[in-house]
Parts: sequence; C-alpha cells; structure tokens
Amino acid sequence: MSKPQMVDYDEFGLFHENAAEYGLPYDGSPAVRREFVEVEPGRRLSALVWGEGEPELVLLHGGSQNAHTWDTVALALRPRPLVAIDLPGHGHSDGPGERQLADRQRVGAAEDVAVVVRKLAPNAKAVVGMSFGGITTIALAGLAPELVRKAVLVDSMPGINRENAQHIVDFVNGPTSFPSFDEILARTMQFNPTRSESSMRRGILHNAVQQEDGSWVWRHSRWRAGAIHAQSPDAPPPDRPAYDALLDTLRGIKVPILLARGMRDDSVLRAEDEARFRELQPDGLVERFEDAGHSIQGDMPIELADSIERFVF
Repeated sequence: MSKPQMVDYDEFGLFHENAAEYGLPYDGSPAVRREFVEVEPGRRLSALVWGEGEPELVLLHGGSQNAHTWDTVALALRPRPLVAIDLPGHGHSDGPGERQLADRQRVGAAEDVAVVVRKLAPNAKAVVGMSFGGITTIALAGLAPELVRKAVLVDSMPGINRENAQHIVDFVNGPTSFPSFDEILARTMQFNPTRSESSMRRGILHNAVQQEDGSWVWRHSRWRAGAIHAQSPDAPPPDRPAYDALLDTLRGIKVPILLARGMRDDSVLRAEDEARFRELQPDGLVERFEDAGHSIQGDMPIELADSIERFVF
C-alpha cells in the first residue's frame, strides 16, 4: 500500500493569503502566538494572542469554528492587540468539562472564557462574539460583567428559528471524517458557494487534522457526542427555559451593545430577531451587512473590522 500524501500546514504561515485576498497591506508575518490557559485542573483553553501590547479586544468564534476564523478581521484591525479564543471543544482547546456537559450547558463556555479573559485580556474594551460566541458573550456579560465593557453580537441571538439555521446544522452534522483533502474541500465548498476556494482551503487547514492514514477529521468532531454541539445557537435549543434566561441576561446588559446582522438568505437572523434585540436593548445599535451570510467575518471581514473599530474605539 502506498504511503498517503501528507499536506503541509504552517499555522502561522497563511496570513499573507488573507491579506492578498482582501487587499490588506502585508509587511511580513504579524506578531501572533498561541497561549494555553488552564480553566480547571487538567483542562485548558487555547487562544491566539495578536500583538505585543495589552489586548483591547476579545473575539469568540461560532460553533464548529475556531479562533482562526477571525484572521482577516484581526489583520484589518492591526495594530490593535487582541485575543481570539478557541471555545471548549474547538480548535486547540480541550473539550467541555464534566460539569459543563452535565448541568452548565448554557453558561459553561462563559465560565471557561471568563478564566481566559482574566488571564490574557482583563482590560479589553469589548468582547465580540459570533453565533455560539455571541451566546457566550451574553452569558459572560451576566456572569462577569466587569469583563464586558462593550459587546458585539455577530449574527447571534438566543432562540433562533431552526429552519433559518438548517443549512448550518446539516453541514455540522455531516461526516466527521473524510478520506482525502479534496473530499473535505468539496463538501465545504458545497455549503459555502460564495466563498473563494483559497479561503475554504485555509479554513480547513485550521479547523481539521490530517490523520496518519491520510484522512481528515474536523477538530470539533472530537466532542460531537458532548453538549458543546447541542448548545450551539446554530442548532435548536434543548430546552426553552435556558434561552429565556439568556434573553433576560441580554435585557439586563447595561454596556453599549451592537448587533451585526448578515442580510443574505444564508444568514441566521431574521427581521423578528432584530426586532427582539431592539425590544430587549432599546439603546443598542444594529448594523446590517447586505453581502454577508451567517459568517460575516468570512463574507465581509473588512467591513466588520471597520464596524468594530467605529463602535468600540
């Protein structure tokens, strides 16, 4: 049997592609390092720390993503230092803890994130969360309000309609393993037809791992049987009271808050979700991204970075 062809991967060697695709200036690899923070004995969360100064932003990705989903946004925001966290069970982070799996389904990720933020970015001016990361941002604001001075929710609201997220659920609940890179790329392109092949290739290299037999496995699929997927806002809530509690938490947030809403059909939020946000946060801001779907940071990263810059600073 012939030896499988292994694909080269340099985690910090692809930023020039992000810059080139979006016309960003690039004068060499940015200062980015990976840090690990123990959130409880024997369990760590990982994060990408951009820049050398004290982080001004905390970025939280969506379900089944990882911290690298923010790479282009982070490049566009340079030289602002920031931290992009791998949520439990995602990227390079360990999976959710036993208590989180059992009885902390809605706040467990926020409890973990609070530990990381206190360690790496205690004075950050804002927390930006996309999808599941947005839900985590809301929970964090209720759990540790001193860590959330401003909040940006990227296409994220508690209790979304399952039908509006079905395309995402179908993708996430698809195969966990693929015989070749071409096959995992083909499926990813099928569910993201508006994105470039190069961006999809980068995303896969960051979000999947090649096995010794040449096959590819999603990093997040290691924890598929756990609650980390059941709690994603990209899937329907397992119980109504949990989301009702998050809506109450959102209502109680007193700091400035912005909802970034993708307007294409493949976004998750709809007019009724925006109306609910405005009801709960009368002083909150809404910005619509006409050419973006659910992943605004992937579809319109430069515009999202500009929006974050204006709102936060």
